[in-house]
Amino acid sequence: MSTPAFGRRALLGGGAGLAAGALVTRGADAATTSPRGATPSRIDVHCHHIPDFYRQSLAQHGIVTAGGIPIPVWTPPAAVKFMNDYGIAAQVVSISEPGVTYLDTAVERKEMAERINDWTRETLVTTADPLLANRFGGFAVLPLGDPDDPVDVANACAEAVRAIRTLELDGIGVFSHYDGVYLGDPRLEPLMATLNGLGAFVFVHPVTPAAYPDLGLPTFLYEFPFDTTRAAVNMSYHQVFTRYPRVRWLLAHAGGTLPYLACRTSLLQVTTAVAQNLDLRRFDEQNLDFGRLYYDTALSPVPSAMMSVREVTSVSHIMFATDWPFSGPVFVVPGDPAPQLAESFGPAELPRVLRTNALEQLPGLRARMRTA
Repeated sequence: MSTPAFGRRALLGGGAGLAAGALVTRGADAATTSPRGATPSRIDVHCHHIPDFYRQSLAQHGIVTAGGIPIPVWTPPAAVKFMNDYGIAAQVVSISEPGVTYLDTAVERKEMAERINDWTRETLVTTADPLLANRFGGFAVLPLGDPDDPVDVANACAEAVRAIRTLELDGIGVFSHYDGVYLGDPRLEPLMATLNGLGAFVFVHPVTPAAYPDLGLPTFLYEFPFDTTRAAVNMSYHQVFTRYPRVRWLLAHAGGTLPYLACRTSLLQVTTAVAQNLDLRRFDEQNLDFGRLYYDTALSPVPSAMMSVREVTSVSHIMFATDWPFSGPVFVVPGDPAPQLAESFGPAELPRVLRTNALEQLPGLRARMRTA
């Protein structure tokens, strides 16, 4: 399958002027703006880090794009500058596509995942560097690439335990699928049980599906949201959400298309049909399990997305996110990074979305920030 010759900057470049104007105009709202010089307050739960050694390993394996676009430049000081420019107090970083799935053996995947997670803790989460201290949280990457290999699955379980109990990272990052195997698959049952035993906060990030129609556009644009939806629906029908209730699942990009398709994708569940026939309009949320999930606002802050999310879950389950640095071209004027959120959330709700909800679910990050 050919890689499109254009990137995200080319796609968005034509609208950069309009985006800048919108940020300047709507950013004047004091309820949502953190101008330069103001104390950053937002917590960004969906953003990515790209350690130099990891980027070099990707390049050595011929991987220079993710989601159909070039892997962007990233450094810790650049991340701090971005946070300061956009009123963000802390970022909870994770590894994006392809994780460590590109490596050939379980041993290689284990070594790289451990190296990334150790680096995340030492360089970002627990650093004494005054520039970086108390500005980062971290979701661990798991050494999973071959769900058919029991060793790979066991290594993923062990690393999840180490990441939470030894490294004391803030949660676990998983992908929507691994080699075409989605998260509800029985082959991943040991991992689900481990995450449940840990009571982990788990961030589900999409990856390019194994097969998709080539529209000549980067897969981040549409296939990523679709794949998050596939993962969540797959997990629902395998009863992952009900059988492992201690796991707190955060879905990227407002859940993909899940909020809009929440009713349709549950029509094979008996209680949903009963609720519909009896016109129990609010019953379907809890029945679907989608109401218990968490959703971030990355690349989806507009009312058409946020109001859909509000229909399937409570405001307490929605968290601010940017998807930086992959979303870098979207942010062109320092100030409010998502002024559209004020259209979907009232003055009492918006602070929860921007900060409080995340800190309630990430007690380690909250404790570190209190000591700052």
